[in-house]
Amino acid sequence: MIHKEMIAMLLAGGQGSRLGVLTSNVAKPAVAFGGKYRIIDFPLSNCVNSGIDTVGVLTQYQPLRLNAHIGIGIPWDLDRNHGGVTVLPPYEKSDNSEWYTGTANAIYQNLNYIDSYHPEYVLILSGDHIYKMDYEVMLDFHKENNADVTIAAMPVPWEEANRFGLVITDENKQILEFEEKPENPRSNLASMGIYIFNWSVLREALVTMSEQSNCDFGKHIIPYCRENGRRLFAYEYNGYWKDVGTLGSYWEANMELIDLIPEFNLYEEYWKIYTKSEAIEPQYIAEDAVTERCIIGEDTEINGKIYGSVIGSGVVIGKNSVIRDSIIMENTVIGDNVTITKSILAENVKVGDNVELGIGEEAENQLNKSVYSFGLVTIGENSIIPSGVKVGKNTAIFGETERGDYPDGMLVSGGSIIKAGDKV
Repeated sequence: MIHKEMIAMLLAGGQGSRLGVLTSNVAKPAVAFGGKYRIIDFPLSNCVNSGIDTVGVLTQYQPLRLNAHIGIGIPWDLDRNHGGVTVLPPYEKSDNSEWYTGTANAIYQNLNYIDSYHPEYVLILSGDHIYKMDYEVMLDFHKENNADVTIAAMPVPWEEANRFGLVITDENKQILEFEEKPENPRSNLASMGIYIFNWSVLREALVTMSEQSNCDFGKHIIPYCRENGRRLFAYEYNGYWKDVGTLGSYWEANMELIDLIPEFNLYEEYWKIYTKSEAIEPQYIAEDAVTERCIIGEDTEINGKIYGSVIGSGVVIGKNSVIRDSIIMENTVIGDNVTITKSILAENVKVGDNVELGIGEEAENQLNKSVYSFGLVTIGENSIIPSGVKVGKNTAIFGETERGDYPDGMLVSGGSIIKAGDKV
């Protein structure tokens, strides 16, 4: 009989709608990050670095690229005969077919998978956070306190605490109360959505709450455990952690990688971040090209000037083009005499010659002001930007656009051109 002390269940099925056109055709955990990685690489690498060799990845929305990236888990040393990584999409059962309707419901639908390993503990993770954490240290804390549930929590600035779900603890870090986005916070310890459960406790809660619609850990399972006298503790984490759930936080997290002394270091020997890598050609930087404070992927061709930007693999940047404070994802081609400022270009975008992105004053986006903000230009994958056009700030473009889509050759700040996918 297979027995694992702790297995991880990684929730990676979300759409990530606050990333707008970046996630129209791809799940958020599969979005590129840092020039070479994808967001899901970080929790997967945390697992293998923490000695966890059994990970179930729960997928749902647009899973194709995510599934292809994970494969059988070779980059993370998770290609195991007993355990390893397993992709767990929703599946048809004998009596009905059901999508995952909440974070806890997704785990409930995979009880048989977890039971097959007879674990003592189950680690619940999100697939869309950027951080490094040793889950083994968290498990030690869980055991030392004889906890039934341990919630990873981190201090946030008091002025921002009302944006989070907060835990109130005693001097031993035992959780006394929860506050969900309170107007007047009594704690600044915010839940990170990372949990360790005794499997017997979690299983009983999932089965009991199985009829609860949209069953969720934060809203249903954790309160159920507390109401039933379970021992709940907060494991305080003080390292770097970023929820890249908005375009602003996603852009910011990428820019933080290229700080002179980065707060989040990708180059630590003892805690590597692993990813699926292709065998591709080295980069080419022309004699008169300029690169300053950048990350540049393999197989890039740089003929222009790049300042403070993250450039993915296979990118081509034409002559006399200038890129500043931007994220350019893999296989994007940028023409000559192009100026790009504070923009996010997804994979396989083509930008013609004499284009200007990110100009003028800011204005609220008319399509979705809560998504397309932060002064960014956001361009979805496989889009085409014709030569000679100008694009303002807080704008979104998705699809193969033509000169006629830009009145007077201009997409003004706050405008959008969506010719592919959904209008997000």
